[in-house]
Amino acid sequence: MFVDWQRRTVRRVILPALVLAACAFYASSTAFAQAGGGTTVIGVSQNAVGGVSINADGVLKNASIDAQRQLERMRRDARHAIDSDIQAISPLRKVSLRRLEQQIVRAVQQGKPVDESLQLLAGLQRIRYVLVYPEHQDIVLVGPAEGWQTDPQGNIVGRHSGRAVLKLDDLIVALRSTVAAPGTSFECSIDPTQEGMQRLQRLLRSGQLKRMSPQAVDAIQQALGPQMIRVGGVPETSHFAQVMVAADYRMKRLAMNLDRSPVPSMRSYLHLASTRGSMTPRWWLAPNYDSISKDPAGMAWEFSGQGIRAMAEEDFFSPDGKRRRSTQANPAAQRWADQMTQHYDALALAVPVFGELQGCVDLALVASLIVKEQLAQKAHCPLSHLLDAEKLTVSRWPAPRRVDTQASVMKKGRHWLISASGGVQMNTWGLIDQVREKPALAKIREQLGPTDPNRWWWD
Repeated sequence: MFVDWQRRTVRRVILPALVLAACAFYASSTAFAQAGGGTTVIGVSQNAVGGVSINADGVLKNASIDAQRQLERMRRDARHAIDSDIQAISPLRKVSLRRLEQQIVRAVQQGKPVDESLQLLAGLQRIRYVLVYPEHQDIVLVGPAEGWQTDPQGNIVGRHSGRAVLKLDDLIVALRSTVAAPGTSFECSIDPTQEGMQRLQRLLRSGQLKRMSPQAVDAIQQALGPQMIRVGGVPETSHFAQVMVAADYRMKRLAMNLDRSPVPSMRSYLHLASTRGSMTPRWWLAPNYDSISKDPAGMAWEFSGQGIRAMAEEDFFSPDGKRRRSTQANPAAQRWADQMTQHYDALALAVPVFGELQGCVDLALVASLIVKEQLAQKAHCPLSHLLDAEKLTVSRWPAPRRVDTQASVMKKGRHWLISASGGVQMNTWGLIDQVREKPALAKIREQLGPTDPNRWWWD
């Protein structure tokens, strides 16, 4: 939102107001499993993680420093010794989905917890190849990997690179959600209510805001009230949903200059914007690969690229608070989206939740491939436990519902700027229609295939 504050009086509103929630939220997980009644629970065990707690009413609030330290201690104390081999840096680690599932079933039958290495997919950090082996009744995921550790905020990251690690919990949610509703996007958004926008419009027209001050900012925040969080495509109580909401928050904080960018050359939107314009900027994060390729037989698939880009468009708000969207973006909003895309890999290292979102996009694409291309049937690998909520239950989080509004302001000459909006939208189903054929992948599939029948992962 742009508000023109000049000569200490509100002269005109250049853009309708949309100020967003300021909440540092990191998605992370403590691996655990417990058997009971034939069900194994996979996933996270904490409601307060790396920066945010979610109460029973679904309200997001900053977690205390003590809570973050307690989470780190609990993770450290609960961690079992990690196989020295799995701690090695590997450019192409292979994970067998059939043998992964067998390991989980074996742990349940023996009454043991599911090992953390299974929960963290042997330290995989991205997916580069999906390989189908009917001769082994298997589907193999391949990508860079390394050993892991917990950072000071409670994120599980690579021991050497600091990059976020993929999670079995997110793979299961992606698979089940895609099977249940093929072609559905996974998405989240945080939006003001229509009533809040009406109150804000009235406040800005009332002339009560004589000058920019803490009282004026507070009045804007009170007028907008809490903003609503919406999750679609995946269970709102899932860790996958937490990652999307977390990444959305972090993107907004960077855009609004509420957080200093960890990438020095990446400026906030407020620094880029002018007071000329007529619409409210909105950004969202979406899948973006340089290419998706397959071999002629459809048994080997390759993903190339960082997996995510930032998109921009405009929102209009009428006096009654109703939103109307445009497919265009003002130049400053587009520049901010372009620079976030350009710096995304660096951001993913500095802010692990952006890396977690990359991993979730990869896993969503894997799920779309398995379902749309019927890879489980081709491989004679039904993945019955991974797909059956009665046999394997993922952890449940309090669903994020709303968050208080916080304004971020900056002076541009005689003008004050207040901004912005965003979201996450993953439509990986449609990406498969853009696949190109790459015959060399057939040879790669032969080279990377299973060798030792007793190992569920290998380098």
